[in-house]
This record gives sequence, C-alpha cells and structure tokens, in this order.
Amino acid sequence: MTTTFYAHWRDVPENTWRWPNFSAAEIACRGTGKLLVNKPALDMLQALRDRLGKPLIVRSAYRSPEHNRAVGGAKRSKHLAGTAFDIAMANHDPVVFEAAAREVGFLGFGFYPRSSFMHVDLGPARQWGARFVVRETAFAIEPPLAREALAESRTMKGGGAAGVATLGAAGVEVAQNVLSETQSAVLPLVPYLDTLRWVFIVVALGGIVVTIYARLDDWRRGQR
Repeated sequence: MTTTFYAHWRDVPENTWRWPNFSAAEIACRGTGKLLVNKPALDMLQALRDRLGKPLIVRSAYRSPEHNRAVGGAKRSKHLAGTAFDIAMANHDPVVFEAAAREVGFLGFGFYPRSSFMHVDLGPARQWGARFVVRETAFAIEPPLAREALAESRTMKGGGAAGVATLGAAGVEVAQNVLSETQSAVLPLVPYLDTLRWVFIVVALGGIVVTIYARLDDWRRGQR
C-alpha cells in the first residue's frame, strides 16, 4: 500500500513516519489539516533533501479537494494525489535545485520566479512557466587593501619596528668595534654603547612578538 489517508495530520502514528527532515504538518493540507501520505513521493522528496544537503521549505504539498478548489488549483492537480510539492527557492539556487530534482526522479516542473518557488511532481514529464533568472556566483570579492591601510596595519608596524631595531643593533655593534679599536679617548663610551645595543635588540624582539600576535589575531578573525 503506497498511500494512506488521515482525516488530520495529528492522527499519523509517530512510528510510521519515516521521513526525518519533514513533519506530517508540513505535508498536510494547509486549509483542512487532512493528509494523504504518498510514500513514493515522500521518499523522493527526502532523497532530494539528502542530495542538496540543506532544508527544503515546503510551501504546499497535499491538498484536499475543497482546499484545492479554494486556491484555484487545477482539477487534476498532482497535489490532490500527494505527489506534488511546491518548494521555496529562498535558500536554493534554482538551477542546482532543478538539476538535483531531476536526478532523484521528479518529472513534472513548474517555475514561479515571481512567487519564488518551484513545483515538482512525479510526472508525467512536462514543464511550464518561465525559468528563474540565473544567479551570479555568490562569492564575496575581497577589495584590494589600500596602501594607507596597509601602512597602518599592526603587522607592518611590528615588522617595521623589528627591522629598524635590528639595523640599529647592528649599527651600534659596528660603532662599538670602531671606537674600541681606534680611539682610546672615547673608551668610556663603549659600555653605554653596549647597553644601547641591547635596547635595540629588545625592541627588535618586541616588534617580532607584535608581528606574530597580529598575524594570529587576523587569522582568528578570518582576515588572512
């Protein structure tokens, strides 16, 4: 038995509902609460959900005859048999959705771009309506970093400080050697130069630490 009718979706036994990503309330008639469970159709809907890997927002599934008349549905609408589903395209690329729906076995397609949903059913094979406009690839384009912003970045500041301090330490060491070898009159200055060299080394190490921290912080913020 492939179909089961319930006077209200609340009457469906929990242990018989086997479609984990959908509820009986979602599939039931929006106007009356009645539900015709068409197992092959629901199996295909679940297969589509599994293939796409994201929620399907069901706008309309089963319709009772009285509700179908009230909404102006076709007299032989597939919704009456529980084999049709109207799915919102708010969270889907229509092109990808249609391709996946065809792959799992849906044959009937109705396109409603102005209302942002697509109708799919078990067939026969046919289609109607104008297709959705193809969306541009939704990749965020990272704007080029301005020179001023780059110059002000923490990484540049830290790297610059480390570079300047390293050159300063090297310069002090050269000056220290020259003074100690050529002018005995200024030998008392040598210890101070040695101290200055260590100051530059400490500054260089501080700059390196700032640079590493800035890179790690940017990485954590996704700004690499």
